[in-house]
Amino acid sequence: MSFNLAFYFSLFAVIILVLVPFAGAGAGLHVVFGIVIPYLAGFTFLAGLVYRIVKWARTPVPYRIPTTCGQNRSLPWIRRSLRDKLENPENTIHVIGRMALEVLFFRSLFRNLRTELRPWREYREGGRLIYWSTKWLWIGAIAFHYSFLVVLSRHLKFFTEPVPFFVPFVESVDSFLQIYVPAVYMSGIVLLAALIYLMVRRIADPKLHYLSLASDYFPLFLILGIGISGVLMRYFFKVDIVAVKELAMGLVTFHPTVPEGIGVIFYIHLFLVSTLLACFPFSKLVHMAGIFFSMTRNMASNNRAIRHVNPWEYPVEVFSYMDQENMYRKEMKRAGIPLERDTEE
Repeated sequence: MSFNLAFYFSLFAVIILVLVPFAGAGAGLHVVFGIVIPYLAGFTFLAGLVYRIVKWARTPVPYRIPTTCGQNRSLPWIRRSLRDKLENPENTIHVIGRMALEVLFFRSLFRNLRTELRPWREYREGGRLIYWSTKWLWIGAIAFHYSFLVVLSRHLKFFTEPVPFFVPFVESVDSFLQIYVPAVYMSGIVLLAALIYLMVRRIADPKLHYLSLASDYFPLFLILGIGISGVLMRYFFKVDIVAVKELAMGLVTFHPTVPEGIGVIFYIHLFLVSTLLACFPFSKLVHMAGIFFSMTRNMASNNRAIRHVNPWEYPVEVFSYMDQENMYRKEMKRAGIPLERDTEE
C-alpha cells in the first residue's frame, strides 16, 4: 500500500474523536457530551442541510442535460420499450421511475463497467482493452445503505413513545438467527462487513488509493467507529437501556436530562454520531439529498419534442464580419485580403 496522508489523517482524527468523550465523560462532563454537543450537532445538521437544499434549488438550470442511454422519443413509428422510457424519460412519470431505480437500487452503480488493458497473444504491443462488470461495488454499497437504514429504524425505539408499529417487526426479522444472547442483529454485522469491504477496496486498489482524499476516508472511519462502539455496547460493555431511553426522549422533547450510570462507551458512541450529523451537510454524504437535485437525472429528455429556450438569455451585442470589413476596408484592401464588397463606404 502506497503512502497516503489522507488515510492516516482520517484514522488519527477518528481516534482523537474517540479519546475526547472518553476523557470528558470520565471527568464528569456528562451534560456537555449528553446534551450540549447533541443539540449543537442537530442544529448544524438541519441548518447545513437546509442551506445546501436552498442553494441547489436556486441554481439556474437553463437547458435539458439529462444523462441518458436509451432510445429517445422521435418518430411516431419507432417503438420504445419500457427500458427505453426509464433510461431516456420523456415525461414526469418516467423521470419518477428512473429516480426510484436510482435511489432504491443504485441503477447507475449497477451499470458500472471497468476497463483494463490485458495482455493478449494476438496483440504484440499494448494488449487488448477489456470491459467487464464490477458488481461487487454495487453489492457492497447496497448492503451498506440498507443495513444502515435498518439500524436507524431500530433506533427509533429510543426516540419515540409509543414505538412505531414497524420497529418491533424490523427487530424480529433482523434478529431471526438466535445464535447469541442478547440476540444478534444481522444488520450490524452486514454494516460492519460492508464498511470493511469499502475500506479495503479503497486501500487495495493503488489507483483508487492514490486518488482518495480525507473526505473519502473520514466518513468511512467515522461510521466504522459508530458501528464498533454500538456492537461493544450491545454485546460486551453493558449500558442501562432505560437510562439511554430517558436521555433520548429528553433530547427530542426538549426536556433534556442526564441519568446516572449510562457508561462512558455510550458517550463515545453519541459523540461520534453527533460528529457525523454535524459533518453530514458539508461532506460527500449529502448526496442522499443531492441526488434529487441532480439535473442529469431529474429532467425529462424531451428535446426532440419540445424546444427549450433559456429563460435567462439576454440580447448580446455582436460584431459581425461585415462590421469588421466596413471598419477596416481600406487596410484589408491594401493588404490584399479578399473583400465581400469591394466598395468604400
